[in-house]
Amino acid sequence: MESNSEKKIKVLPNGPYEVIGDVPVNQLRYIGDRKGASTGYKEIQKHSVEGVYHLCRCGGSHNKPFCDGTHKKIGFKGDTTASHDSYDEMSVLYEGKVIDMLDAESLCAVARFCDTHGTAWQQVEEGDSKDTIEIVKQQCANCPSGRLTAVTKDGKRIEPELPEGISILEDVPASVHGPIWVKGGIPIEDENGRVYPVRNRVTLCRCGLSQNKPFCDGKHMRNQGELDD
Repeated sequence: MESNSEKKIKVLPNGPYEVIGDVPVNQLRYIGDRKGASTGYKEIQKHSVEGVYHLCRCGGSHNKPFCDGTHKKIGFKGDTTASHDSYDEMSVLYEGKVIDMLDAESLCAVARFCDTHGTAWQQVEEGDSKDTIEIVKQQCANCPSGRLTAVTKDGKRIEPELPEGISILEDVPASVHGPIWVKGGIPIEDENGRVYPVRNRVTLCRCGLSQNKPFCDGKHMRNQGELDD
């Protein structure tokens, strides 16, 4: 995916994300069902931002989601370790009877939209109806990290239309702060100035624990109960 946007996000060395270009930011919570799967999003708050601002990457800020300088006090080490491979290079194709699916497992942010109606993989493997097609499309489209992409049998990838923006995700059902959801193909630049392949949907780590920095790898789930603090 190419981007003509003047907006971008820079990963600062051992520091926060520097967001450039008046990128709108809000907070969303996952809506969950009784079985623990996620079924949608609900807006919690809109933040008033303009110009350049900084989002916490170490997980220690007392002004979440914004940086308050805590990374310096705690000696945060935030070297980026993620590959610059493209989505195609990272993903595996699962072929089904009526719809296929691409899966880049390393991008998983444990959002659990793939757990509705069994799982997305079960739907692809076993489903054979029009309902299957719509279920898989929705499961994949709701995946904030872009790990999953529905693919029609004629090879068309189904990608949701997302405006440029940032959503801070709050996993209320699991009582944890979720990742930073970057939408609409905003370029992300590592601390050395190298731009990652631009994608429509990206989740960035904000707990400081990911082993795939700057991207979320689900390590925030270790902090269950932090929303109650």
